[in-house]
Parts: sequence; C-alpha cells; structure tokens
Amino acid sequence: MIFHKPAKPSTHRPRGKTLGVPELVAIALGGMVGGGIFTILGISVAMVGVFTPVVMLVGGLIASLAAYSYIKLGVYYKDEGATYSFFKRTFPNSPFAASLIGWWIIFGYISTLALYAYTFSSYSISRFAFSDSEVVRKLVAGGVILVFTLINVWSVKGMGKIEDLMVYTKLVILAIISFVLINNSQTTLPVLLEQQGEVSVLSVLIVASLTFVAFEGFQLVINAVNEMDEPERNIPRAIYAAIVIAILIYFVISLGAILAIPFDEIIANEEYALAAGTNNMLGHWGTDLVVLGAMLASSSAISGTVFGASRQMAVIAGDGFFPLALAKRVNRIPVVAIICMSTLAFVLILAGSLQVILEFASVTFLLVSLLMAYANFRIRKQTQSSLLVTVIAFVGLLIGTVLILRYEYQNQPEQLVFILTIYTLLSVASWLFSRKPRRPA
Repeated sequence: MIFHKPAKPSTHRPRGKTLGVPELVAIALGGMVGGGIFTILGISVAMVGVFTPVVMLVGGLIASLAAYSYIKLGVYYKDEGATYSFFKRTFPNSPFAASLIGWWIIFGYISTLALYAYTFSSYSISRFAFSDSEVVRKLVAGGVILVFTLINVWSVKGMGKIEDLMVYTKLVILAIISFVLINNSQTTLPVLLEQQGEVSVLSVLIVASLTFVAFEGFQLVINAVNEMDEPERNIPRAIYAAIVIAILIYFVISLGAILAIPFDEIIANEEYALAAGTNNMLGHWGTDLVVLGAMLASSSAISGTVFGASRQMAVIAGDGFFPLALAKRVNRIPVVAIICMSTLAFVLILAGSLQVILEFASVTFLLVSLLMAYANFRIRKQTQSSLLVTVIAFVGLLIGTVLILRYEYQNQPEQLVFILTIYTLLSVASWLFSRKPRRPA
C-alpha cells in the first residue's frame, strides 16, 4: 500500500462540458427537495408544533454550515469523488479511513434513493384501490428506480434536461401549494403561539437534526465537476442558490400548513398531510396537485442521487475500495455503478423498515459532513477558508450529530441498535477492502 502526502488539486478537465448553472442547481435541488417536506412535516409538528417553520430555518443553517466545507474542498480539489476523495486526499496515509468514509457515504445515498422511490410509489398509487398493497408499492418503487437508471445510463445531457424540467416544474407546483395554504389560513401565528405548550430550544435543535436528510443533496453538484465549466465559480453559485431555494420552500410550505391545517390532522396523516389539507380546500384538484408535486419531487431526487452518487462510487472503486468492476465507464458514464446503486436501493425497499433507514441517512450525512468540516479545517490555508466559519461549522455539525444519537438512544433504542449494526457491517467491509494491495494514490 503506497500513500503519499496530501494531493494537489487536479488540473485535468475533460472536454465536452454539458451542465450549466441551471442544470447544477436542478441537480442539487433534485437531491434536496425530494420527499423530505412531505415526510418531515408530521414529525416536526408532533414534536415542536408552531415552531416547525423555525426548524426548517435551523435545518437550512446546519446545511449551510456543511456546505461551506464542501464548497471549499470542491473548488480546491475539483474531484468528482467529492466526499470520499476530499477525505482521502487530505489524509493520504489513512487508507482505512478513506475506505470507511467511502462505504458510509455511498450507503447513505443508497438509503435516500430507497426513501425517495418509496415516497414516489406511495403517492403515485394513493388514488387507486390497491394503494394499501405493500407488494404493489414496492414494485412501483422498483419501477421508478429502473426508469431513472435507464435515463442516467442513456445520456448526461438528457438527464440534465429532464432534471431541469422536473425540478423547475415541481418548484412551481410547490409555490402554488404554498399560496393555497396561506390563502386559506384558518388561524394566525399569535393564536398558535398562545395555544402552544412549552417548547425548548433543545427540542428545536433535535428536530432540525432528525430532519437534516431533507437538506441532503447539495453535495451532488460536486460529483458533476467533470461535466461543468468554471467549477471555481459554478460550484458555490449552484450550491448556495439551491440551499436558499430549499430553505424558502420548506419554510413557506410549513408555515402555510400550520396555518391552514389543524395540527392533529397533520400528525394523523403524516406524509399525506398536505394532500389531505388541500383536498379540504380545493377538493380532488388540491389532492391531485400535491400528489403531482410529490411525484416530481421524489423523481428528481432519484435522478439527481443516481447521477451524483454513482460517479462517487466509481471513483472509490477505481481506488480499490469497492469491487473494480464498479469503476467501468461507457462514454464517461459509470454504467455498472449506476446499476449497482439502483439494485441495492431496490433490495432495501424489499427489505422494508424504511423509517429506520431514514434515521440512518440523517445520522450518516451529519457524521460525514462533520468529517468534511474537519478535513477543511486541516487544510484551511490551502482552501483559503475562514478559521472562524470553519470552527463554527465543525461545532454546529458536532452538536447536531450528538443530538440525533442522544434522541435515538432515549426514544428509539432498537433503531439505534439497527443503525450501529449497519455501521459495523460497513466498517468490516471497508476494512477488508482497505487491506488489499492497490496502485499508488
């Protein structure tokens, strides 16, 4: 095993860039605004009530802290391996650590891919008689993964244009839903605040940490570095723009929901709360609008995740920490990695227990973002990062990680055991691959 001092940024850029800022923002928003707003609303209202919009702002702040280090490292290294490559190149003498973070992040993406597909399936069959059939729901989820697998294998440019169409259409639909909710408000914030029981700052921080997965996805922009022009300029522009848009969407929709829909209905209907609420206001047209918005949101999240994470998986495989076959590319497209990710996501769907997979995804992305903040701190002079901002980001992400683990330990210990079991299996696999001889880094 040969590892050298921290690698310098790559200067090689392949020709034929096909993704501009609109496509990059679409990829980020595709990964961020998936089924998150539809699934986290009920959890948040149940735990903090009227302070749900505040949770969205805090979650966005945590995402911004995480994004700072990703952007600095992404601009410095310009490596489509993103999370994995940043850590490997910052700590080149730690092959096990590089392998470990590679396995963690890829299976984090696979779990979110399964969740997005399951959300799509739940909404797409919600108006049919067989909507309660788990078999049908899982088959439809597998079908939508297959569709976007084929699209990603077909063409980068084709994927980018389809992603544009889905993302910007869903933004229009979500804006309409927000307008409908706020225009049909049944109460006011002062009234809700008066009725609200005591909610601690700690509770708000815990919920923001639990729902962090709803903001995950901005990292996918960096995976497209070989398909973009001027990464120094376009990476920060795309990521920050996507985070701001996501925060606005989550804040406005959550505000409209708590003003227009009784809390007990939001909690009882869980991910269908928005559909049920708009149905009361606009009839079946309202429900159809929310269903369409949820399907577009989850579809674009599937497409963006398959695109970005498969490239990261191919880079890891090329370094020998995954089976080498996963590094195979056709016209720069990591076909085998795309197929492998999609297959594993479908296996997770068949296995069920998607609630615990959601918790695993939130813990994983918080933990990995924490490690990215640490890596950026180590080479802050090279990345020209602010010491103050870097330290604040590290501390903020550390608090979020501790809070979510504390919550799991106190309230859902069986889920924590399951999550730790997954981490143990991933750690063993990454250790075995890290021991294999490989070419110089």
